[in-house]
Parts: sequence; C-alpha cells; structure tokens
Amino acid sequence: MAEHRALFKSTILTGGVTAISRVFGYIRDAVIFIFLGATGGTDAFFVAFRIPNFLRRLFAEGAFSQAFVPVLSEYKEQRTKQELQALINHVSGMLGLVLLLLSVAGVILAPLLIYIFAPGFSGDGTRFDLAAQMLRITFPYILFISLTALSASILNTFNRFAVPAFTPVLLNLSLIAVTLWLAPGMQQPVVALAWGVFIAGIAQLAFQIPFLSALGVLPRFSLSGARDGVQKITRLMLPAIFGSSVVQINLLINTLIASFLAVGSISWLYISDRFVELPLAIFGVATATIILPRLSRQYVNRSMNEFSQTLDWALRVSIFISIPATVGLIMLASPILTSLIQYREFTATDTLMAATSLKAYALGLPAFILVKVLAPGFYSRQDTRTPVRIGVIAMFCNIVLNLVLVWVWLRQDLAAPHAALALATSLSAYINAALLFHRLRIGTVLILPGGWPKLIAQVLAATAIMGLVLIWLLPEPAQWVTWGGTTRIFALLGFMLSGTVLYIGALALLGVRRKHFALQQQG
Repeated sequence: MAEHRALFKSTILTGGVTAISRVFGYIRDAVIFIFLGATGGTDAFFVAFRIPNFLRRLFAEGAFSQAFVPVLSEYKEQRTKQELQALINHVSGMLGLVLLLLSVAGVILAPLLIYIFAPGFSGDGTRFDLAAQMLRITFPYILFISLTALSASILNTFNRFAVPAFTPVLLNLSLIAVTLWLAPGMQQPVVALAWGVFIAGIAQLAFQIPFLSALGVLPRFSLSGARDGVQKITRLMLPAIFGSSVVQINLLINTLIASFLAVGSISWLYISDRFVELPLAIFGVATATIILPRLSRQYVNRSMNEFSQTLDWALRVSIFISIPATVGLIMLASPILTSLIQYREFTATDTLMAATSLKAYALGLPAFILVKVLAPGFYSRQDTRTPVRIGVIAMFCNIVLNLVLVWVWLRQDLAAPHAALALATSLSAYINAALLFHRLRIGTVLILPGGWPKLIAQVLAATAIMGLVLIWLLPEPAQWVTWGGTTRIFALLGFMLSGTVLYIGALALLGVRRKHFALQQQG
C-alpha cells in the first residue's frame, strides 16, 4: 500500500507540474497564432523547430533516456557513489561532444535539411529561405535540450520528478516573450520565434544545474572513466534511436507530405497535435517517466511479480484517462480552437481545418498513451531490439496509410486532406501499441489480473453516458463565434468540467472505486 501511495503521489505530482507546463504551452501557441496567424511564415518556423525537436525526442528524451536510466539505476543500486559519478561524467562528456559536432553540421547543412524534411518548400523560394534561416538559429537547441534531458534523467532516477516536469515552462515563456516584444520590431517577425527557441535551450539547461549540484551529481564532462557503462548505454541506445520515437518519425513524415499541400497545412497539423499532446504528456509521458526507474529497479532486483503489477497499474490508469479524453477532444475540437486560438490573425477557416485534423489525432490518443506506457516494459529490462522491430512495422504502416489516405482524400475531393495524415498517424499508433502489448503478454512479462473486461466495459459505458449528455448540452458551433473571448473560455471550461463530473459520477454509479486503480497483489 505504501508503494502504491508513493507511486500514485509521484504520478500526480509529475502530471500536475506537466499540466502547468502544458497550460503555458497553450498560452504560447495561442499567442503565436493570434499574433502571427497560420501562414507560410509559421509553416517555415514549425519545420525549422520540428527538425531539432525531432532529434531531441529521438536522441535525448527517446532512445538516450530509455537506455541511460536503466544503466544509471543499476549503478545507483549496485555500485559505489564514485562509480556512479564516473558514469555520469563520462556519459555527459561523450553526449556533449557528439551533440556539439551535430549542431555545427546542422547549421552548415540547414538548406539541405529543409530540402529533405520539407521538399514542398523548394517550389516556394520565400518559405524555403526563411525556413533555412530559422533552422540555423534553432539547430543548436538540440545541444542544450539534450543535456537538459540528461540532467532530467539523473533527477528522475533520484525521484526528483517535479523539476524536469517544470523545465519546459521556460521554452513557453521565452516564445511568448519574443512574440510579444521582439517580433514587432523585426523585418521578418516570425524569425523572433527561432531566437526564442535558442534562448530557451540555454535557460532550461541552466535551470537544472542547482538541483543536480544539491544532490551531489552535477556532471563534470569527461571522455573517460566508465567505459563499460557507456558501452552498455550505447548498445542499448543505437537500436532504440529508431524504435522509441516512431510517433515523432511519423510526424516528420506528415510534415514532409504536408509541405506539398495547401499553405497552412503544417501549422494546422501542428496546433491540432499540440492539443492531443496535453493528455498525452500529463498522463502518458508522466506515467512512463515515473514507472521507468521503478521497473528498472524491480528488474535489477528480480522482483518480476512487482514488475508486472506496475505495468498493470499503468495500463489501468491509461485506459481510465484516455478513452473519455478521446471522446471529449473529438466533441470539443471546434470549441477548443474557437475559444483559445480564433482571434485576430487565426481565422474561422483555420479553425475548421485544424479541428478536422484534431479529431483525427484524437482518435489515436489511447494508442499514443499505451505506447508510452508499454515501452518502459522493454527498456527497463534493457531490451531495445523488440521495440525497434515493432517500430519499423508501425512506421512502414504509417507511410502506406499516409499515401493511401491522402490519395483517397484528394481523389474524392474531400476537404482538409492534411487530416488524412493525422488519421494515418493514429491508426499506425494502434498497430504499434497492439504489437508491444502482445509481446509483453506472450513473454509472460505482463500478467493481467482478473477484472479487466469488466473494467473496460465500465469505462466505455461511463464514457458513452458522458458523450450523450454533452451532445445534448453543447451549443451549435456558430454560437461560439458570437460570444466574446471571456465567455468562450468560461463556457469551454464549464463543459470540460461537466464532462469530467459526468464521467466520474457514471463510473461511481457503475461500481468503479478507487481500489480498482490500486496496485493489485498477484499470487
């Protein structure tokens, strides 16, 4: 019971702090789109930002963290403090050197990278040159933010979850500040966003240094000292580079194809993806962040029964959150965008286009969360090969679905062909999640206790009740536009709160209690 309370408390704390960060993220996006719109310029910025951001999630928050945390946990549990510090120093030195060289190469090769990741820009010289210019400014972000992710991994291993979860707020504050105060004085206002990213990278890294120092594990860059540990991390990391970030690769593929579609398509996909990332970050990423060090310790200590219990708990929490959140996002897609973004430069047409792709992304929310939660079941056991194989399958499925669905959309002359890309990403995520779950089950790593069918039926029934009542309560989309901004926001919050109360109340009436989300003791 104490273990459960500690795990639940850590998840709530991390999710709460992440929620604060995401709220600032939405303020950031609202400010950007309200003042700069969804234009060719913002398309260029999101491409220039997505490339280093993709590398961050691929190397730092994806493969590196998944490989580093299990080895760091092993050293923390079984080695001396001196050996632990030597590992941190050696990893920091090697990672810093590789990232420095990568940053220099990225700045030099910026035009080539834009041509590779957004080839549709090649027919529009203005967008292409603007994207290349901003990429030269944003690319060093990969150096700063990857070292920040290294610091976050260390803090998480020492159960200091709040600081890493809060750190992204600094990026949001930086982008808000440059949009409001730097952009108006620039010849190309959107370029201010690139400088905001660069400044934020330095600020995020500096923010975590005092907390590392207080723990006595501040990295001292070294190219030697823990060769065996570094080699082990490298062996785990190299295959995981691909497997742990399939969703991000899929988003890049979406960006590539969207660069050939209507101007604004990249921006519409970006903002709709951002709204899906809120529940994904608060519950999926937060839960995965909490359970990875725990699973790593349980595996090192050969506590496989507890290992399975932890995964089972994470799955139950994921199902409890993701299914109603999916329905809520689909039903409230237009009101969310109308209330939070549709002002000044962001038009009603932008809202319509972004709402369509938001609904398509929302369909995949349960799968996105499950992938985040299931992956630590492999990485904590230092198995990176299985997720890679599954990731390759999911990625190729996504590419095929992208091409097929966009072709169908265009052939049928349907509106918002960019939404086909979002739908393909959602469908491929379900393939990814199903294969990960299957592998854990057949390997007897995950043993589900009784009661799962009943719990899923209760969650579906409660979600249906919530959805039917909201259909009856929600006004027509045109009604939202007639209200002022404050009225829209309060109405949106009211419907979101009503949906939450309805869902939880319906679960209670159907017999679901808090004990259903406690760690189950298995025989």
